[in-house]
Amino acid sequence: MDARDVIAALRRGEEPATDGIRWFATGLADGSVSAAQAGAFAMGVCLRGLSEENRVALTLAMRDSGHVLRWDLDGPVLDKHSTGGVGDCVSLVLAPALAACGAYVPMISGRGLGHTGGTLDKLDAIPGYAVAPDEAKFRRVVKEAGCAIVSASAEIAPADRRLYAVRDVTATVESLDLITSSILSKKLAAGLEGLVLDVKVGSGAFMKTDAEARALAGALVSTANAAGCPTTAFVTDMNQPIAAALGNALEVDAAMRVLTGREEGPLHELTLALGTPLLEGAGIRDAEARLREALASGAAAEHMGRMIYGLGGPHNFVEDWGRYLPEATVIREIPAPEAGHVAAIDGEALGLAVVHMGGGRTVETDMIDPAVGLSDVVRLGQRVEKGEPLARVHAAREDQAEAAAQVVTRAIALGAPAVAGPLIRERIG
Repeated sequence: MDARDVIAALRRGEEPATDGIRWFATGLADGSVSAAQAGAFAMGVCLRGLSEENRVALTLAMRDSGHVLRWDLDGPVLDKHSTGGVGDCVSLVLAPALAACGAYVPMISGRGLGHTGGTLDKLDAIPGYAVAPDEAKFRRVVKEAGCAIVSASAEIAPADRRLYAVRDVTATVESLDLITSSILSKKLAAGLEGLVLDVKVGSGAFMKTDAEARALAGALVSTANAAGCPTTAFVTDMNQPIAAALGNALEVDAAMRVLTGREEGPLHELTLALGTPLLEGAGIRDAEARLREALASGAAAEHMGRMIYGLGGPHNFVEDWGRYLPEATVIREIPAPEAGHVAAIDGEALGLAVVHMGGGRTVETDMIDPAVGLSDVVRLGQRVEKGEPLARVHAAREDQAEAAAQVVTRAIALGAPAVAGPLIRERIG
């Protein structure tokens, strides 16, 4: 085959043959497709789109371009993926909660992207935790702890890694077909028997409208199901942070409070909403009640502790996590400039404030400060008096704290009471 034939078909608005799509993905992985051809392909897909048949073909071909895991365990192999938001540390709660209910969760996660925090960056706040173990250790921890949250190895979906790098520099990241195949090629390479997707919409998400989120959720569900992985998606609200904390160590702390039964709230609610249908689809009865009990009893926290210790972290992290998480040098309250109810929260602005304090990356080589961030962020509809805190800023320096305080004050609008919408907006699949 010839890459030019596939690209020319896309240019003409024709549907390339599925075997041509599969060949192209293989060429991305083995280098027989050039960078120029990869860029032209990405632009063609971005402008012309793919049929569902070819989207499935591309997803499976990118999955099969590298190593695909196979499991022999005594429970279902399940996972969850979020499209990204602020204060979204659900993975840290859901993975061990699912493990406590008899599932196994080999969760391949990513770094922060834009204003959203990455699960791997959060885990880096735990001393000693190794996000890139070899496959033997990964398998051992999944079997013994029931879950392991790690990065993708170089052998997982290499075609996607190459295509994503090209998309990043050719303004073709925002293609529904390429986003879908990129997410699912890595998830399906983990050898899953069930998947739940959390597609965020709102001020703190990449998708700002319900229509955008619904389209992505539909494409992900139809493609994953056609690829043989039973999948459900939820469109969830991201007009305010899920946890009242943003920043890596602060979000680990928030997750541990839910895991140990000390707090509930939206993080607890979303964990139950995502985990229940995932377990039910795997044939586990009384799923919601079992998840509630796993969180309330400490069983989920125990699995979290096993995972952390198995991947190099402290053996007593669950019992004394405050001792191990780094703390910022400067911690101060951000006072409300006037009295009123919280009318709106610009989640993207809050996320970027954390990034600019060093809690995320503006370029790939940036080092992250795990201690910085925001905590105790007010909720939509909450009444605050003048001078009462809108949030607490955790920074390395006074000038960082002052800059972040100014952003937060602008990002949280006070006025007439706002009624927060439902956390779960829609279920698809």
